[in-house]
Amino acid sequence: MTPQDPLRPAALSSLLRSQLSAGWGRQALLLAGGVLGGGLVLRSLPGEGVGLIGLAGIAAGWWWLGKRPTRLATPRLPSTFEAWLRRCDDLLLQFERLEGEPGEGQARRGAALAALREEGGRSGLQLALVGSLAPDASWAPQLQQALRGRLPLSLRWGEALPAVSRERRWPDGLAAADVVLFHLMTPLRAADLRWLEAVPAGQPVWLLVQPEAPCDPQDLAAELVSQWPAAAPERVLPWDGRPEALTASLQPLALWLASEGAALRRTTPLRRCEDLHRHWQAQLERLRRQQLVQLQQRTQWLVAAGVFAAPLPSVDLVVLAAANGLMLQEMARLWDCPWNGEQLKAAAVELAKASLLLGVVEWSSQALAAAVRLHGATWLVGGALQALSAAYLTRVVSHAMADVLALSAGVEAPDLERIKREAPLLVARAAEAEKLDWQGFLQQGRDWVGRQLAAPGSASLPSSP
Repeated sequence: MTPQDPLRPAALSSLLRSQLSAGWGRQALLLAGGVLGGGLVLRSLPGEGVGLIGLAGIAAGWWWLGKRPTRLATPRLPSTFEAWLRRCDDLLLQFERLEGEPGEGQARRGAALAALREEGGRSGLQLALVGSLAPDASWAPQLQQALRGRLPLSLRWGEALPAVSRERRWPDGLAAADVVLFHLMTPLRAADLRWLEAVPAGQPVWLLVQPEAPCDPQDLAAELVSQWPAAAPERVLPWDGRPEALTASLQPLALWLASEGAALRRTTPLRRCEDLHRHWQAQLERLRRQQLVQLQQRTQWLVAAGVFAAPLPSVDLVVLAAANGLMLQEMARLWDCPWNGEQLKAAAVELAKASLLLGVVEWSSQALAAAVRLHGATWLVGGALQALSAAYLTRVVSHAMADVLALSAGVEAPDLERIKREAPLLVARAAEAEKLDWQGFLQQGRDWVGRQLAAPGSASLPSSP
């Protein structure tokens, strides 16, 4: 290739890949990334001014991505009850920012957190007796006597667990117990198995089992473990159903409570806080993803406008999404992420590299080329094909970046090594998810290209579907 020959798309793609493998991936990404600077101000600059801004954007992108990313260690998650409470308080503030005016949901969450604070201050142990059949209240004196120890013990008598339940979610009162004693009768029913599988993670469970016929305790434990692998054989307590035999059957549990009671009082509040935090994070994630759609819609067409006004000789522009500092900052605010611009850049660059290596660019280019054949010459205008490919790649990388922020919620610094390892999987999932809306994207793209042809000096955004 002579110095005067233009770089063909296939040649530039091959060059980018060779640079990535040679350790120059960052420089290969820089040049394309800066074009976005022009896209952000296209609406105010017609004609030749747009091209100048595009060149200025290249320089800005080089400067923004030019530094070597800083590697920072990831701090550990909270290890104390008070620290977890502070985290939950922070989530309440995030709900307020995302939901706006206070409503029933915010009041309910505030009450749940207040109840959790009260739970953390109680003394003694709490044991919940549950089962598909309501436990007989006449067992209470024998249970209290059999499990008496150094710490006061209160019993929570559960209602019969329903055989049919949509959510299979343990009632809060049972989930708050330090230990669950699950009463079973063999043969094990499907409903019992489903409820055992729904026990909150980390909550200790002991099984009080009434076999239908006398049998060897080891055989009984082996049978239950074969049906529910999470069962611990040493926590299977055979019982023949006679109240006077309850003390002997519960002796292993009584010894365990005597030795582990103090530790349980420390771990139960932590477990409860983690469960609440996890539940709220899932709710927040749904709200964030809803708002992310609006951010994607806006950003992808700003990116497309930058490429449309100042097209490059290749559509390997996945870094347009990664280099979009404005988009990354808005996403960081949406996920309440404390990372600074340098840290956000480092995470986004890893996703951009993975996108190039996985061939997301090639797939989008081929799919758009097929759309060109289907929809005629309207699409074959200037850099329209490159612009639409860049817009689609923005969606993929922003989707993958949202997954990174969701997985790292509450972490003060990114673990770049983990992101590097997981980037191919995150990008592949994001690309697969975005393919589901490919037809909707094509319709938006046709509308956008039509607007550019109607008003070449502007960079209007298409309406959302």
